[in-house]
Amino acid sequence: QVQLVESGGGLVQPGGSLRLSCAASGFTFTNYAMNWYRQAPGKERELVAAITRTGGSTNYADSVKGRFTLSKDNAKNTVYLQMNSLKPEDTAVYYCNAHHFRVATLDYWGQGTQVTVSS
Repeated sequence: QVQLVESGGGLVQPGGSLRLSCAASGFTFTNYAMNWYRQAPGKERELVAAITRTGGSTNYADSVKGRFTLSKDNAKNTVYLQMNSLKPEDTAVYYCNAHHFRVATLDYWGQGTQVTVSS
């Protein structure tokens, strides 16, 4: 049974930090690129950060570049999204996504975790 379980969301003040985790099970983690998306109320879901299956390469949305860091621990089947210097516009539900490096139809989603940046 495939599972992606996100944790680490919450309420934080502007300028603060959070670390999101996504624990994966039920599939071969090293065959999957891992992504974080977010969706704010009334907006489209957007890709925030992506990491290759080996963890050797990352990409970030311009809006989070320099503030967010995505890492992949293949030994623990977990990805981490370190979010620093958070802004109110980062408020959204954050979703973890696993995408097979070769088979496009192998694509899994977590349930999402709420991040709220507010004073």
